[in-house]
Amino acid sequence: MRVAFFGTPAFAVPTLRALLVAGHEVVAVVAQPDRPSGRGQQLTAPPTVELARLSGIPVFQPTKLRSGDFPDQLAAVSADVAVVVAYGRILPPALLATPRLGCVNVHASLLPRWRGAAPIQWAVLAGDAETGVCTMQMAEGLDTGDLLLTERTPIAPDETAGDLFDRLAPLGASLLVRTLADLPKIAPRAQPDVGITHAAMLTREMAPLDWALAATTLHNRVRGLSPWPGTTFQHAGQPVKLLTARLAEGEGEPGTILPDGRVACGSGALELVAVQVPGKRAVSGAEFLQGARIRPGDRVG
Repeated sequence: MRVAFFGTPAFAVPTLRALLVAGHEVVAVVAQPDRPSGRGQQLTAPPTVELARLSGIPVFQPTKLRSGDFPDQLAAVSADVAVVVAYGRILPPALLATPRLGCVNVHASLLPRWRGAAPIQWAVLAGDAETGVCTMQMAEGLDTGDLLLTERTPIAPDETAGDLFDRLAPLGASLLVRTLADLPKIAPRAQPDVGITHAAMLTREMAPLDWALAATTLHNRVRGLSPWPGTTFQHAGQPVKLLTARLAEGEGEPGTILPDGRVACGSGALELVAVQVPGKRAVSGAEFLQGARIRPGDRVG
């Protein structure tokens, strides 16, 4: 099958690789433009573009989708189907209708739960017990298309969004290959009208922790915002990154240090497993408390 592939970040790479291994002819890879990256802020190609160039696949990185050369360029590659995985932009109706068999999207949630930009993170933030990936026929709305295939998986109690990314990416790749193999035989299913939630983009402003919240809520925040933007608490006038935490027993005034490296929350407590002071290496919670001379009964944040 002739496939036009739309995808930008590392999450999309396993699906692109799976298409090649399965013998599909990937006639184009479409990704967002190169972005500044690293300390030197040098322009860096997206991971999908790097793989495409290694594989000899034509690359398009349009700044405009509705005008300019790209609509004609997409039509010229004569794709049977377009596959979209975390491309990062909404395709206009004219592009959705260009491939002969339309556009198939790989989405990392159990739709209609967590439509939008950050479904993996929000599943963890909300404390969901399970998530998954699904393929759908793309429509004009945001993740509103008819469902094709779905694969479910549990979320472990201490699993982070980063961990889940690593598990769902190959799961989505496998599901997409199965979807294309059976595409003529799959009966699309309309998404339910109930259970719709939206996964907004994450921001740096979400990082600070409020110890007055329940420990379970804070634990989910630490997991769901890892690795980006991360979570922080204030100590000695600077934000300290809380890299890893664990639910623990204990009660006290929110923010109070309890024995064994625990912090009292609005209800319950969190154990500080790994923290990082700005400009320093990551250390255990016990090492941080000892180095900062913070004792039980003291408060952080």
